[in-house]
Amino acid sequence: MRDAGFHQRFSNYAAWVSRHFSDHLLKPSLKSPARFSLILFFSLFLLAGAFLSTRLLDSNTAGGNFRGSNNTSQIPKMPLRRRQVEFPLDCTSFNSVKRGVCPASYPTNWTLEEDPNHPEPMTCPDYFRWIHEDLRPWARTGITRATMEAGQRTANFRLAIVNGKAYVKTYRKSFQTRDTFTVWGILQLLRRYPGKVPDLELMFDCVDWPVILTSHFSGPNGPAPPPLFRYCGDDATLDIVFPDWSFWGWPEINIKPWEPLLKDLIEGNKKIPWKSREPYAYWKGNPEVAETRKDLLKCNVSDQQDWNARVFTQDWMKESQQGYKQSDLAKQCVHKYKIYIEGSAWSVSEKYILACDSVTLLVKPRYYDFFTRGLIPRSIKFAVDWGNSHQQRAQAIGKAAASFIQEELKMEYVYDYMFHLLTQYSKLLTFKPTIPPDAIELCSEAMACPAQGLTQESMTESLVESPAETSPCTLPPPYDPASLLFVHSTKQSSIKQVEQWETTKSKQP
Repeated sequence: MRDAGFHQRFSNYAAWVSRHFSDHLLKPSLKSPARFSLILFFSLFLLAGAFLSTRLLDSNTAGGNFRGSNNTSQIPKMPLRRRQVEFPLDCTSFNSVKRGVCPASYPTNWTLEEDPNHPEPMTCPDYFRWIHEDLRPWARTGITRATMEAGQRTANFRLAIVNGKAYVKTYRKSFQTRDTFTVWGILQLLRRYPGKVPDLELMFDCVDWPVILTSHFSGPNGPAPPPLFRYCGDDATLDIVFPDWSFWGWPEINIKPWEPLLKDLIEGNKKIPWKSREPYAYWKGNPEVAETRKDLLKCNVSDQQDWNARVFTQDWMKESQQGYKQSDLAKQCVHKYKIYIEGSAWSVSEKYILACDSVTLLVKPRYYDFFTRGLIPRSIKFAVDWGNSHQQRAQAIGKAAASFIQEELKMEYVYDYMFHLLTQYSKLLTFKPTIPPDAIELCSEAMACPAQGLTQESMTESLVESPAETSPCTLPPPYDPASLLFVHSTKQSSIKQVEQWETTKSKQP
């Protein structure tokens, strides 16, 4: 039965809590929709839900050598000096004098002016450690050209970076402008760190769900898996996780690039104090992409019952006709609780929901993106009065989640993640990268100058106009085997604790 499956799956692991919080709540699984909805969403107002912690294990943890999450809000990143030179788009030359030819004005090499009074760059956030794990399948064998090209079966495009320039060969168009803004983001990386991104070739698949199944490449004599880049992964696949296109804008639904949108979300958080917000769990989205989302709609308020959930269908066609007045993400931080639920796979909405300082309630996810794997679920016993008597604690939990997003998912860290992932990937290549036949050289002018409407606006807003003022953050070392085992076992034991509570609770009359 679909409803029963949903109620098992709907494990409301919730709000990502900072290193200062270790208390978390429950995951109910009830047999009937009415009982499920009544208890779950009435409990949301009372802070029912499992709180996921951003606190990773520190060096004193028995499991191994963990670095605490960087508190970038307290320890500023000290920059090295650079020459103050900007390189805006040169559409005049691109469109007329040298029509269609990428300008040579932007450097393909850049050296920072060393300042002995400033220390070395900060260590990257802990989630950067997963770069090593994503690339581990090729650590021993390396990546041959044949292995890389095997990813073409499902890839949307092939990217080559040679001498600081980008070349793209398209195999199949992606849904909407996913491929366009993914490539645009890579071009901005090259502008941010000219000459620093090494030569490489890769295959990129813009479809939601991962496809490189671990089971197809296991065993001592198993073939090497193709190193296929995409936006998410899961525990059964080997796809390499890369920041998604929406960090540079999603023009089809009028979502700004991440940097200006994050500023809007921060301001939106200030408009309504947490204690004055609506005491409901809020979700708005497209239910047609997943059965679990359709089931979630059954938990909405009705004439007969109110389970303290406010769940809405987002009609994007209607919204576009009305000027996107009801889909401004910065105006949706008005509820004490927000729900994240996956679509056909992972959903880009995760970072927008976490950026609000509301308590985030997660429907137990299957997929992960590049920044969420270090978040650990834990649980404590359910108390009906907990929320009413701990309003300040609940508010702090929401703020901790928002702080993680605002401080450790800033655009500079997104670029640094891309930089380190591509750099480590390039070290595994056993062949010399070359420009593929029929590949087209792309630059910011080639993409932004002919663009129109919201696509052009998003590109203009997310354009990197000058090289970075700092070197990339320092990549932390990989997990040692004991530490990695501790991370996985901690997650599994925490989930098991919640499931045991669920079993006990469901047997109560």
